Formats: sequence, structure tokens, C-alpha cells
Amino acid sequence: MNKYCKFIWRNSSTLNFMKCGRANENYRSESCLDVTITDEHLDGCFVYPHPDHPIPRVLRPEGVGVPDTDFLLYVFTHNTDKCRAESSVLAYAAHCQTDSWGRPLAGVMVICREQLSVERYTHGHVVQTVLHELFHVLGFSKELYSRWRDCSFSSQTGVDCWFHGHVTSTDETGQVRLYSPTVISTMQKHLNATQTDLGALLENKDAGSDGVSSHWEARVLQGSIMTASLAEPSLVRIDPVTLAALQDTGWYSVNLSRAQSLVWGEGEGHRFGSVFTCHNSSTFFCTGSELGCHYLHLHKGECLTDQYLDGCYVFKPLANASECWIEENGRSSELDKCSGEIFGSDSRCFISNLTRKSHSSAGLPVVGYCYRHKCTGINRYQIQVMDSDWLDCPAGKSIKVPGYQGLIFCPNKRLCQYSDLAPPTFRQKSCGTCGERDHDKKEATSHCRLTFDLTSLSTVAVVTAEILMPVVLCLSVAFTLLPAAMFIYWKCSSARVRVHAAVQAPYRLQLVTT
Repeated sequence: MNKYCKFIWRNSSTLNFMKCGRANENYRSESCLDVTITDEHLDGCFVYPHPDHPIPRVLRPEGVGVPDTDFLLYVFTHNTDKCRAESSVLAYAAHCQTDSWGRPLAGVMVICREQLSVERYTHGHVVQTVLHELFHVLGFSKELYSRWRDCSFSSQTGVDCWFHGHVTSTDETGQVRLYSPTVISTMQKHLNATQTDLGALLENKDAGSDGVSSHWEARVLQGSIMTASLAEPSLVRIDPVTLAALQDTGWYSVNLSRAQSLVWGEGEGHRFGSVFTCHNSSTFFCTGSELGCHYLHLHKGECLTDQYLDGCYVFKPLANASECWIEENGRSSELDKCSGEIFGSDSRCFISNLTRKSHSSAGLPVVGYCYRHKCTGINRYQIQVMDSDWLDCPAGKSIKVPGYQGLIFCPNKRLCQYSDLAPPTFRQKSCGTCGERDHDKKEATSHCRLTFDLTSLSTVAVVTAEILMPVVLCLSVAFTLLPAAMFIYWKCSSARVRVHAAVQAPYRLQLVTT
């Protein structure tokens, strides 16, 4: 009412106490993130010119609302001022209204239209971006942390629950962590740590003046869908810590077992990802500018840093055909023949200096090469190089290959360890030039491919959402993906949702543009 009403009757003895007495002449419509909300979804606007006259003047009739709906997401594709100002931003979003329990009822997502034509933003990038922004709007947001509820003593999710209070606090290093029950227990399990105060570290590079961010710290939760910068879709996970955070909002019942494996930092202890330890020898961090393998071993990698890593270095995918699992990347070059490389769907990256004995030159350097692998058990596998038989490769050790000099190193607890860790099974065929590489960059721009195998997803989630958009993009795919995270809404809203727009600060997602 504050938007359309200039004056409110405040005499409690009048018939129209606390009702609008005079309209704001400049009021035109309701909007959220510059997206105009249709009148059909809004409460009516009524003005009572006389304090005791019961018949109002109707500025806008009562909207019909949206029946049988728990959450509305308005998606807008446009080249906004924010899009033009930050070319690396593909999308941003905000929630617009919450119910009496703090749960978001409506939100807006803006996708920067001109960015969609840029070759580096494939369909897979757009899908993961929509998911990322949707998680913000649903509750993973610094604007909503204070409204999270503890429903452990309530029989109904989101109802009669206590406020958690402050779920964020500064740790001994001065960086803010998120401390909520399920997040703490999930971090303990992930890092194999017993510290009772092990909250999840929030990003410090995009935090506000209070140090609070709406993203995970990349040093600790690399690969999570909720870090501030997302890499190639095949390397991004809907991880257990993010689902734990959504569980701790108190508004949803989340099947945590449907989280995707988060390999980064698993079992490394409570100090993992610290700026004081990341320069030490590690299977996750690296030093210098050496070449090797990305930690998931799907790509060859180069030791690099970025703005979110605070000076720590990790192996990031190389630019030139680094995906071991793409057969077309095998060039049948002299180097391939010399090193014995094989590219294909079952190939992974191995640190090696294998060199054919018949090759006249000196041995090859110790870097990442692509070889076939097949699982024979948990953390047990065999490998095959060009013109060789299948050979056992004991995890954590190195082996020799007949006909080659040098060694191949067998990674421990990376291969044949996670049943859901595999390259995409769907790739777009007619993608024009979007598979070309930017050779001025160190890291890879993605091939055209979809992130997930949609046929493997369950369809039992009961998330209800009305999707309204001027241009139907890929949101249907994003909502198809939600069952992978298995969000199960308890319908605590009224039978019909009406929107009162109250714009919150938007959350902007920056993709890795290299």
C-alpha cells in the first residue's frame, strides 16, 4: 500500500482506520527488478476519500491470483543496464515477496539477452545459471539468512518453527561462515572433521560491508553450484552442502541423498582451503604454472588462480581440446602416438611421462595425458594406452607400460569412486561455431553440450511454480532438473498466491568466461 497510497487514515475511531485515503499520483504499476508484474497477480488498490464512507474508489481491481501455486518465478530476458555494465554477468535474480513465515512466494530472474548470443555461453551454461539463480530466490541469499527457521520441533515444515537467529558469524580468520545445523553436520562429514563449529565458509570477494555473501567460498567448495563463478557445466555439482543450506531454511523438506558427489576437499580435514595451507603440497591445490589434470580427471589442466581463490592455485581445464572424454579431441598427431594418448568417452586424465621406446626424441615431460580406463571395483581400475593391453593401475601408485619408457601415476580416490561422476551423455550436434576455442585464453571455452542426462531424473518432486516469461528459454529444463535435488515443497501458502513486489538486492552470477 505504501507504493500507491500517499495518505493513510490513522484515526482509530474512523471506519477506514489504516486504509488509504489518497492515492499517489505517480503510481503506475508494481515491479520487481524492473519487471512489471501483471495486474492479474496483484491485490487490488482501493482509496477511501472519506474516513467513514465504506465505498472505495477502485484504482486497480482485485487480481485473480494464481491458484494451486506455492511459488512464482518471473523470468525476463533483456539487455538491462546491469547487463551492459558487466559483460561477464549472464543473469541476476531476487525474491520479491515472502509469506508470514519468511518463505519466498515470488521472485524475478533476469537473463541478459545479448549474452545468450556469445559463443562461450552454451545451453549447458544457461541451464546451470538458471538453477543457480533459482536457489538464490528460494532462500540461499544473504537477504534471507535472518529469516531461516528451525523446524526440528515442528511437525509441519515451515509452520510454528523458531527463528534460527544469526546463522552467519565471523570465524577466527575474519571471514564469515554459515552456521546452521545441517550445514555443520554436512561439512563435518564432507571434510571428515569433528569440530562442532565447522560452518561453511562464505565468499569474501563479493561480500558486502558486513562480510556476508550469497555464495560459497571457492577455495573450500570448488565445483558447487553456489560458488560465485561457475565453470564448464560438466564440472559443476548440485552438492550436499547447498542442499543442506536449503534444508536449514525451514521452508523445504530436502532429500539430501539426491545430492551429487562433491569431490573437492573430501576427507581433507577442517583446515582445507585455508589461504595458509593451500600453497602446501596437495592433491587439490597446485603451485607454479605446471600442467597436469583437473581434479575430476575429465580434463587436462593448467595450474592457475582467479579473483575468488585469494592467491591459491588449482588445475583448471586447458584451452585446446582438453576434454579427455571427447573422441574428436584426439588429433592422431606425432605427440599422441609418442605418448600413447587415447581420447574417448571412457578416457580420463593421468599424470604421466610415458614415451614410446621407439621414439627417437628424449622422454616427454610429466604432465597430464588422456588414457582409457575401466572400473574393476571401488577405487580400483585398469588403464589402456595406445597399442597396449588393459593394465591394473593401483590407486596411489605408478606403473610402467610395456613398449614405453617412463611412468603413469594412478590417482587415488578419484576414479571409480563416485557413481555419479561421469562426462555429459548428451551433446548438441548442430551448434554452429560455439565449439570453437578462444586461443587468447588459458582455460577452455566449452563445447556445446548439455550438463545432465535428463532421462535419469526422477519426476516425483512436487515443486509447484508458475513460470511466466516473455521469451520461453530453458526454464522448463531447469525445473525438470530440480528432481535431481529432490526438493519437496510442503504447501504452506494459501491456495492462491498474489504478489506484492518488494525488490531485494539482486544476486549476479559471473561465469568463468575463459
